[in-house]
Amino acid sequence: MFFIYGEPEIEHLKKKDKRLGSAIERIGIIQRAVMPDLFAALINSIVSQQISSKAADTVWARLCAATGKISPGAIAEIPADEIQKCGMSLRKANYIKGAAEAALKGDLDIEELRGLSDGEVIRRLSVLHGIGTWTAEMLLIFSMQRPDVVSWDDLGIRRGMSRLYGHKALTKEQFMRYKKRYSPYGTVASLYLWAIASEDH
Repeated sequence: MFFIYGEPEIEHLKKKDKRLGSAIERIGIIQRAVMPDLFAALINSIVSQQISSKAADTVWARLCAATGKISPGAIAEIPADEIQKCGMSLRKANYIKGAAEAALKGDLDIEELRGLSDGEVIRRLSVLHGIGTWTAEMLLIFSMQRPDVVSWDDLGIRRGMSRLYGHKALTKEQFMRYKKRYSPYGTVASLYLWAIASEDH
C-alpha cells in the first residue's frame, strides 16, 4: 500500500512553486509505502529515529521476526534486552516497551488519534518517552496519510529544500515560507524533497 496522491496535489504544487514543479516532472510519481496499522507504524517510527532507512529496514525485519506480530501485547512479552538484540540501543528498546505499556494501560488510545488534528496527535504522542515531534510527524505521514506535513526536524527534507532552492544553510524562516507555499499538500512536497535529497550530486 502506497501514499495516495494524484493530479490535484501535483497541479497545485507546480502552480505554486516552479522549481518544485520541474523536480516533480523529472522524478515522476513516487511510491512510498504506508503502514495502516497505527501501533505498528508508531513502533516503526521509533525504530527509524536517527538511523538510515536501510538500517531501519533491517532492524524492523528483525523486530517483526522476534515478536511474530507488532502489537502492544507481543511487545510487552519480550524483554527490552531481546528487543535491543534486533540492532538498537537499550534506550530505544525501552521507548518501544513504554509505548506498548501505554497502549495496554489505556494511557494511549492509539485508534483515537485518527480523529484528532495533526497538532493534537503530536501533543498526545510527545507525552511518551522517546517520542517527539519528528516521530509523530512520520506517523501522520506514513500511517494516517495526512495531507499537509512538512517536518522541520527531518534532515532529509531540509537537505532537499536546500538543494532545490540553492541554500547553503536553510533558516527556519525560509523553511516556513516554503511550507506555507506547499499547503494544503505539504506531504506530497515532502515526498519530493526526500527524493531530491537522495539524488546523487
